[in-house]
Amino acid sequence: MKPGPALIKHYLQFKDLRSEEYAYVFERAKTIKTRFKNYERYQPLVDRTLAMIFEKASTRTRVSFEAGMYQMGGSVVHLTTGDSQLGRAEPIEDSARVISRMVDLVMIRTYEQAKIELFAAHSRVPVINGLTNEYHPCQILADIFTFIEHRGIIAGKVVAWVGDGNNMANTWLQAAEVLGFTVHVSTPGGYEIDPAVAGIRRRDCYKVFDHPLEACAGAHLVTTDVWTSMGYEAENEERRKAFVDWCVDDDMMAAAQPDALFMHCLPAHRGEEVTAEVMDGPQSVVWDEAENRMHVQKALMEYLLLGRIG
Repeated sequence: MKPGPALIKHYLQFKDLRSEEYAYVFERAKTIKTRFKNYERYQPLVDRTLAMIFEKASTRTRVSFEAGMYQMGGSVVHLTTGDSQLGRAEPIEDSARVISRMVDLVMIRTYEQAKIELFAAHSRVPVINGLTNEYHPCQILADIFTFIEHRGIIAGKVVAWVGDGNNMANTWLQAAEVLGFTVHVSTPGGYEIDPAVAGIRRRDCYKVFDHPLEACAGAHLVTTDVWTSMGYEAENEERRKAFVDWCVDDDMMAAAQPDALFMHCLPAHRGEEVTAEVMDGPQSVVWDEAENRMHVQKALMEYLLLGRIG
């Protein structure tokens, strides 16, 4: 393996990087995206290998990481549940010790955050959280980069989260604490955020609203997610009833700032968590958001493997 940063840096939660590191990663993402759009060859990760371990399936996570790594000159090993079964075929610690001796970087998309934390603790290479039940840092990385592209700095702004107090909501709270903005949260009863699970220390980075329309008032960004996340399918019918008033619609967008953006991490169910009019409307930037997963993850992988460039 080629030498990288002196200390291994993992990306398991949004708060694993400081605000100045994010400023650097976003600037690198902008440069890398521009090169991509201009068809400029840029391959700083030649001879580097990324292992992707999927215990939760995904379209966007796989394509964005795999295409991104190949574009940066590296190679990819793709492992699914049947190939790896973390903690079943062998202890997670042993899997980490073996896999990290053969690759330069590991991305894991799994269920419990404890699994990825345990893997990282025994890994000789950086580990990236591709999604867990508790956090989804790469998605929020892309969301914030997309906001910056369209509206400039996010510090001091208001983000409205409408829906489930899930891994996306937890990560938005961490991002607000790190980058200095405020999240307005509105969830149905029984699906609230838990600050302890979110892993935040400050209570002034978010406000809770009973009604989603109130949460959207004055927001610069309105965002949501599916009502039933992967792994909670047994609760689907119960959730459909509980979340019926938490569908982002034209009224909610009208309550936000006139130039407010709408985002969704996808896949989306039009008519459930968002109306088709909002999802496909002029304020929606969901397709830019989806593409930007690849660009910010390329910048993240470059940073974790090579440190600061220049």
